[in-house]
Amino acid sequence: MGKPIVAVVGRPNVGKSTLFNKIAGKRISIVENTPGVTRDRVYAEADWLKHNFTLIDTGGIEPESDDIILAQMRRQAQIAIDTATVIVFIVDGKEGLTGADAEVAQMLRKSKKPIVLVVNKIDSLKEEENAYEFYNLGIGDPITISASQGLGLGDMLDKVVSYFPEESEDEEQEEYIKIAMIGKPNVGKSSLINKLLGEERVIVSDIPGTTRDAIDSALETEEGKFLLIDTAGLRRKSKIKEEIEKYSAIRTLAAIERADVCILMIDAEEGVSEQDEKIIGYAHEQGKAIMVIVNKWDLIEKDDKTLDKYKKTLQHSLSFIDYAPYLFISAKTGQRVHKVLEMAKQCYDNFTKRVSTGVLNDVINKAVLMKEPPIVGLKRLKIYYVTQVETKPPTFVFFVNDPNALHFSYERYLSNQLRESFDFKGTSIKIIFRERKE
Repeated sequence: MGKPIVAVVGRPNVGKSTLFNKIAGKRISIVENTPGVTRDRVYAEADWLKHNFTLIDTGGIEPESDDIILAQMRRQAQIAIDTATVIVFIVDGKEGLTGADAEVAQMLRKSKKPIVLVVNKIDSLKEEENAYEFYNLGIGDPITISASQGLGLGDMLDKVVSYFPEESEDEEQEEYIKIAMIGKPNVGKSSLINKLLGEERVIVSDIPGTTRDAIDSALETEEGKFLLIDTAGLRRKSKIKEEIEKYSAIRTLAAIERADVCILMIDAEEGVSEQDEKIIGYAHEQGKAIMVIVNKWDLIEKDDKTLDKYKKTLQHSLSFIDYAPYLFISAKTGQRVHKVLEMAKQCYDNFTKRVSTGVLNDVINKAVLMKEPPIVGLKRLKIYYVTQVETKPPTFVFFVNDPNALHFSYERYLSNQLRESFDFKGTSIKIIFRERKE
């Protein structure tokens, strides 16, 4: 994405996520005293002294472990290291130098990247001397900090940005289309993202709840530039026992707020759940572009009527997003995966569509001629003119004699006329009725 990338690495529980959150200025990484909480890489935009950079928090590296999740965390950390401009290597100043630290240092040395050695949990001056033993790692002068108290971060960031390459002034950041993948655990969101990226960017395993954090992955195709946000699968509230799961649910909602296009992913064998309805309902309320993907379609026995019947059942459950297009895929076999970004781009184009005032008023005037507004109370609604005031989603203001004279069925009629005339498939639209002062 053109910005320098800073990867925060180290063995589990040395304070990586606490430091990450402090630099990012908001709570993005999960902070818990459970080793292995940050499983995937987590991204955030950060800045220091006019330098903008992307910060990556990684799962703790356990150098020697056969555990499937730990082994994948190690691989994820390696990918972060490979993509980083600068590596911030964190060690625990209270616990002292460990064999695992030495092994991580060995792994980092091979990267040939600039490494900033940071000794965390130095909460007072008398603990400063705890840093000396870390010279034994042979990767430069240690910088002491207390991530929880915010001490020493300025010196650390000065060192980090000193390694950044000179910025070229004319390099403009083009806009990325932000896509949030949402749905229950284990429906195949990570598998689909990996298929689209063509690399293992997100941990995939058959353990539900593997993706606890929302991850951003940048991707450029013929369709355009995309930022894929993989969110933690949402469980039903009754099943949310751990604090961690609560954070994940909040983060999914935050991912929806950041996104332009929300893709609801459904398991073909399980169908749509109440939880799916709730979360996509939130995206609808937020006025996002929305599409629905039915994954694992290869596992369904089919005849020539299966697709239509299945689609009708889904549309009945999700009737409040009747504008959303549907795509039936298999992330595993790759069936129709190539259409995902194509459809997302169409939804985004409609989400950002602008209609000229002249054409807009022609359409609405014809609509009123075809069907006059009903009388509400003793008044009939009179529409003077319409204008589009915003995109994302397309927002229209109708200037009328009295908003109270509007019947809800007529509002729906006008909304349908706009959709039919201007093709707003895949996006919600917003209509505001305002009294025109005489």
